[in-house]
Amino acid sequence: MSETPFRIIESQAVQQAKAQKQPIVALESTIITHGMPYPQNLETAREVEQTVRDNGAIPATIAVLDGHLHIGLEDDELERLAQARKAMKLSRADLAYAVALKKTGSTTVAATMMAAHQAGIEVFATGGIGGVHRGAEESFDISADLDEFTKTPVIVVSAGAKALLDLPKTLEVLETRGIPVISYGTDSFPAFWSASSPLPAPLRCDSPEEISAFHETRRILNAGEGMLVANPIPADHEIPREEMENHIAVALGNAEDAGISGKGVTPYLLQRIYELTEGRSLVANIALVKNNAKLAAEIAARLTRVHNT
Repeated sequence: MSETPFRIIESQAVQQAKAQKQPIVALESTIITHGMPYPQNLETAREVEQTVRDNGAIPATIAVLDGHLHIGLEDDELERLAQARKAMKLSRADLAYAVALKKTGSTTVAATMMAAHQAGIEVFATGGIGGVHRGAEESFDISADLDEFTKTPVIVVSAGAKALLDLPKTLEVLETRGIPVISYGTDSFPAFWSASSPLPAPLRCDSPEEISAFHETRRILNAGEGMLVANPIPADHEIPREEMENHIAVALGNAEDAGISGKGVTPYLLQRIYELTEGRSLVANIALVKNNAKLAAEIAARLTRVHNT
């Protein structure tokens, strides 16, 4: 009989948190392998994990190492991933492929949602979700993240969708699929690097308690979809939307001229925008990820109190 290719390895901290019924927050790993260079990626990953701890929860960074799905990484594993040169970028379509063929890879929003749900983790913090790309009416380029919400009942805390996407179409797809989109403390839908956009918030919540109550009510009603919480970037770190639109337009033109397509589009655009903003976009990105980790930890802590009551 052949050995099963699927194995989940939980970190010691995650195992202990489950045993003691402590709140856990899932974290994606694509920002580590495809978001910034070493050692800044490692420093940022450690800071985000610490933000989760400082706000009452246990971090569970998710990744695949040598074909094993890890729910939480030990520090040496985190460093190994940060230095990986050929890590795959894993979504729903290729997560099982990486496991079966003993690959190493980081998880996108969709893959992290899948793994978190498999591990019984209800809350996940990321930077921004994928969505409908600009020009999708011709390219049909739509992130698998959006469909994942229809399959996986996880709360995803982000700064909205990445601003380089077509935000109105992204919201339209989420609405069509019946996915709740909550703006946290604002009547506007956040635009990743910018705290607001011209788009109104579909729903609004003003506290972790409200989000927790909404999630629990949906669970009781057997609503099987995920939930998107759009948490605006702190005002002192945001880049004005008008400025970002100019940079995005330039970056999109550069990508088209270079013939970039598929999974290469987003990393290329993020790098080009980093260059155009002289590094400010990365500083903003780190700030918003930490801000999302804080809110996710608060939501997870509230849900755990409800479950343990």
